[in-house]
Amino acid sequence: MAVLPIIITGDPVLHTPARAVTDFDARLAQLVADMYDTMEAAPGVGLAAPQVGVPLRLFVYHWVDDDDRLWRGVAINPELWVTPVPLGEPDDDDESEGCLSVPGERFPLRRSARSILRAVDLDQKPFEIQADGWLARIFQHEYDHLDGILYVDRLDAGWEKTVAKVIRKSGWGTPGNSWLPGVDDLDA
Repeated sequence: MAVLPIIITGDPVLHTPARAVTDFDARLAQLVADMYDTMEAAPGVGLAAPQVGVPLRLFVYHWVDDDDRLWRGVAINPELWVTPVPLGEPDDDDESEGCLSVPGERFPLRRSARSILRAVDLDQKPFEIQADGWLARIFQHEYDHLDGILYVDRLDAGWEKTVAKVIRKSGWGTPGNSWLPGVDDLDA
């Protein structure tokens, strides 16, 4: 297992839709294992393959809900259905979101309260998860990565200048920027 560098916003792999996984082989299993290690080292609750420079439709997740239930898995070639996003302004505390590809930053974003995730696992076994709350948010965030969308792309218009300033000040927004969990201190 290995911790992989996490690509920072601006690299084309993060802003381009990913390709379907077609080869379920030892390389895919190794990628998934490395993605778990990377996510846990970051630390994060989800990580999509494009975030480690691999343009494939898969993500891993690891989260413990309020009932101490562990949600951990890999979603390969996922489909996601969501309820309508509620109207109104997002709450700065309860709806703030971060991303390992925009390390150290958090911004308020309103998401759908519920989602249904359908995917296959490493053994190509189909599964479905009906999620709400933070788990639904995690699935929406990671699924967006597979379509080349970062959460900062979804922020309300009032945040555009702030996000652009943070990206410019950090030296991001161009290809080739990454950080390595456990080595780089970026406070993701």
